[in-house]
This record gives sequence, structure tokens and C-alpha cells, in this order.
Amino acid sequence: MSAQQLSDLIRFARHNSPFYRDLYASLPPHADRLTDLPVVDQQEFWAANTLHDNRVLTGPLSEATVYKTGGTTGSAKFSVYTRDEWRTFVTAFGQGLVDTGLRPGHRVADLFYAGELYASFLFVLDSLAHAPVDNVRLPIGGGAPLESTIPTLRDLAAQVLAGTPTTLCRLAEHVVSIGARLDSVELLLFGGEALFDDQRRLLAAAFPRAEARSVGYASVDAGLLGRPVPGSDARVHRAFTPYSVVEILDDSTDEPITEPGRPGRVVVTSLFRRLMPIIRYPAGDRAEWTGTGPGHFRILGRAEEGVRVGPVSLYTQDAQDAVAAADTAGHVVGMQLVVRRWDGRDGLVLRLATAPGDDASGEVAGVREALAAAVVAELEAVRPLYPDSVRAGFVHPLSVEWARHRDLAVNPRSGKLVRVLDERPTA
Repeated sequence: MSAQQLSDLIRFARHNSPFYRDLYASLPPHADRLTDLPVVDQQEFWAANTLHDNRVLTGPLSEATVYKTGGTTGSAKFSVYTRDEWRTFVTAFGQGLVDTGLRPGHRVADLFYAGELYASFLFVLDSLAHAPVDNVRLPIGGGAPLESTIPTLRDLAAQVLAGTPTTLCRLAEHVVSIGARLDSVELLLFGGEALFDDQRRLLAAAFPRAEARSVGYASVDAGLLGRPVPGSDARVHRAFTPYSVVEILDDSTDEPITEPGRPGRVVVTSLFRRLMPIIRYPAGDRAEWTGTGPGHFRILGRAEEGVRVGPVSLYTQDAQDAVAAADTAGHVVGMQLVVRRWDGRDGLVLRLATAPGDDASGEVAGVREALAAAVVAELEAVRPLYPDSVRAGFVHPLSVEWARHRDLAVNPRSGKLVRVLDERPTA
């Protein structure tokens, strides 16, 4: 399937998707430029994109593959691709793999996670199969025991390991602890979360001959976002032209940013998806144009729609719902998600602002302690991967930090509350 022309895609979505028909109801009939269109509100998108009585899809769900995505609420959300759309997706992404350093004949271990409707394992495996260079694919998976993974990698002389940074570091830690040698490994392809300096040091200790590079930038809901750009900065990608259009929008005005070095939020339009159209959809990340080449941009971290803490995706709506459920007395008047990194692991802090008049007396302290425990319990209930990752040693336990509303960070230009503060150092 060839890339769909933007004007045709807009007309098709407007005519066949009740969600987009309503979203564009006030626009002129022939609006055909991205800047003519509003940015999709994620919460409204997923409220309409339901399993029953779906208002986003442009036709019946009769031929497609269904994948699970985080969405923006605690309940599971689903993203669908027709076979032609999936083929376009993996073929385009596979073309980008040559920019990672994939060479003809490379033996590539797929260590992403499979099953339970998750897409990453199948997506990477299919992308390798559609790459323009021959390669040998080793579908091991991220859930395989390390005790069997290491002999498999050694016996098959794997040269490339592809997985999340958390998975690659877990493997590296085990390699170092048992004194194993995997001398054939020369390339580490990471995706799904950022790679930090302390993780790079661990990977270098286990795989001294290997270089760590981004496998590419994509998500099952937003689709194609960026193919790697060879160079020293693994955060730099370029748009998958002509399959998708990436915009970087001003945080306050939603005006497109064109100059290099000015951060904004990433919004994507997929030109080949018609069953579940993605038009000016927030990808959940912040980025800036680099000015180093056409369509080159640097990923700066998660935007306010959500945040990645180790292998776990969390969204502001998740935390807001947890606070609302636990805080029946209305003590909390503001909230921010603060992501920090210490001792080699990510950790999430819920910064909760208390109502005016609350003091730090013993009685109030007891109320706060109970409320903090209740909020954490509520959030862990809707994101069970977080406590699972704590038990596995991937992330620090959730914690609560109390503050006054005036202490919450705001956008200096608009005065709006910043929902997510990512205080992790990035390289």
C-alpha cells in the first residue's frame, strides 16, 4: 500500500470515522492542511476508540491484527492494523535498520517482549524480515530465562541484541556476574525507553566490543515516528517520509515549531493508516529540530501525556484517577509526576499539593501517610507492571512528596501547570 495523500486521508477519515467527523465539524469542507486541523485530544480519542460501538475506526473490524497499547487511562486500549498497513509499517521501519549499523548476514537476537497482544517482539522480528539487507533472526524474546538466553546467544554467535534498555541491562548484569563472555556481540539496538549513561557503562562492561544505538522510534498507537540517524547522539532521528509527518508544536500555543533547538511536543500523522486514522496525534514525547539535516530531530523525553519509568508507561490520567479515588476528603489540590534516577534505576515520585490551611501537625501527618499509601495502592492497581518491576529490581518503589500548590512547577510562558517533570540526566 502506497503512502496516502494527506488531503485524501483527511477526507476519508472525515467521511468514515465518527470521531474525526465530529472533531472536524466546524472546519471548511475542503480543509486539507495539517495546520487547518486541531490536535487530537488523547483522552477523547481513547474514549471514542472502544472495543464496542467504536467511533474512531473507519470501517468494521473484519480484517486486522489487534495490539495492546497503554492509551491514556488505566484500562487497556487497543490499536489495530490491517495486513497492508502492518506490511507498510514493518517495511518502512526495516529500511531504517540499515542506519543502525545492521549489515548483511548479521545474526540478530530479538529480546523484546511477546504475547498478551503486545507488538514489540513481532514488530521488530517482521521489520528485520523486511529489512533491505539479509540477516539471521533469532526470536528469543525478553521473557526467556537468562540461564538459557546466554547459551543460545553464545551457541548461535549472536552479533546484534535488540531489546529495551531494561532487558539489555538485565542481561548485561547477569553476564558480568557469572563471568560469561559473548565476544560476538557488536551491536546493541535499544528501543521503548531512553538509555542513560549509567546503563551504557553496564552494557560496556558486559559487551566491550558492542556499540549501543537506537533501533528506531515508533509506537503501536502513533506508528512510524523516526528512523535512526548515524552518529554519536542516539536520540537524533529523522522522519519516515513519505509514510508519516512529524510536527513539533509549541507547548502553549500548539503552533508548529520550525527553528532548531526549541523544544516542543511531538505530534504525528500517519499517511498509510486508514482503518484507525492517526492525524495530528500526540506521541507523548518532547523533541527539538536539530538543523543538521532535513527532518532531523532530537528526542528530549516524555511529554505531559505520559512518562516512561524504566519499562513502565504511566500517564497523568492514571495518577489523577488514583488520587481522585483515594482522596475522598479533598486534601490534594494539585499533582505532578516527577521522574528521577538514582542508584542506576528510575523512580517515580508523586508530588501532591495540599489544600491551604493544612499544616504539618501530627494529626495531619498521619492523614498524609494514610493518603499516600492509598494513592500508591490505587496507582499500582491500574499499572501492575510497576510493582512487578519494583520486585524485579528494575525501578524504585513509588513514593509521595508533599508540597504547596505554589511549589508546583509551571510553564514560564503560559503559567500552566507542568504535569510531568523528568529530572533524569540524559546524554
